[in-house]
Amino acid sequence: MTQKRRQDDATPPAWRDPRWARIVARDRSADGQFWYSVATTGVYCRPSCPSRTANPGNVAIHDTLEAARETGFRPCRRCNPEGASTEAENAAIVAKACRLIEQAERPPSLAELAGAVELSPGYFHRMFKAATGLTPRAYAAAHRASRVRDGLASGQTVTDAIYDAGFGSNGRFYETANAMLGMTPTRYRAGGAEEAIRFAVGQCSLGAILVASSEKGIAAILLGNDPETLLHNLQDQFPKAHLIGGDRTYESLVARVVGVVEAPGLGLDLPLDIRGTAFQQRVWQALRDIPAGRTATYAEVARRIGTPKSVRAVAGACAANALAVAIPCHRVVRSDGALSGYRWGVERKRALLEREAAAT
Repeated sequence: MTQKRRQDDATPPAWRDPRWARIVARDRSADGQFWYSVATTGVYCRPSCPSRTANPGNVAIHDTLEAARETGFRPCRRCNPEGASTEAENAAIVAKACRLIEQAERPPSLAELAGAVELSPGYFHRMFKAATGLTPRAYAAAHRASRVRDGLASGQTVTDAIYDAGFGSNGRFYETANAMLGMTPTRYRAGGAEEAIRFAVGQCSLGAILVASSEKGIAAILLGNDPETLLHNLQDQFPKAHLIGGDRTYESLVARVVGVVEAPGLGLDLPLDIRGTAFQQRVWQALRDIPAGRTATYAEVARRIGTPKSVRAVAGACAANALAVAIPCHRVVRSDGALSGYRWGVERKRALLEREAAAT
């Protein structure tokens, strides 16, 4: 009782601390940012601890692990605050599985991947999808698609690119070629020659907006000050495509996109044609998993996709995003909370974040 009273006297009630809400929510993203101790049980925990929520009157929140240790309590056995978080351990497992997929000559089966990381196939499948937004099979397909694109872009023949990417036969590749490349491989090798891209330019509160679509879905959402510059940017993105100005029906689609720009928390419920490497697609999926009104740092995104050392590569993937708002790279900030590195300007980034914060 003496120990509990000393803790209560030394710190304000936990419910007055804004971090208490993150403890109640068992927010895994808060792990490593602070710790808390519970006087009645004599343990200290990480914010995501799955144990029953304690009475806030018995809780003290600590800025550092050392401060939690100084209470004299023992580390919780359920959440292991002294070791790596469950999220970090899972990210390491997923990163290992991704490397296995990328290094294999043919896509490993689910059973092979699960066995390599010593988990059951069902549990591994759920963990992998939660971390990357893709199933292991979809990730393998995205990686093979990236290898095919790189091969075709480097001048390889279609056949060589197919086999070097790990496809066992031409037939298996051509079954998915259009979905994988957005066009036939021969056309892709020619730089997208004759691919039809419909587009239209409009205005929104953030300036000019250009929306462009392929047969597969929306392939570009560009923001800027000058419509002519946006059109040049589209031409650079699809240098050999056949650009077709949108009709009145297509302009209604642009109006829907403008609506999302004005209220970005609503999300865009339209098919997207997302073109990028397997790594970029992992980053972009992680961005889409950030809730409206919330932000994440580049380092946090890198940890979430299982590659904590790839902060610069994450920033590069954000900069390469051609689908403004639909893939919300505006929700990624620097570690000090500063807004920087937005393809369409920091002021637009600030405006989008302010709108989302006001709506939550």
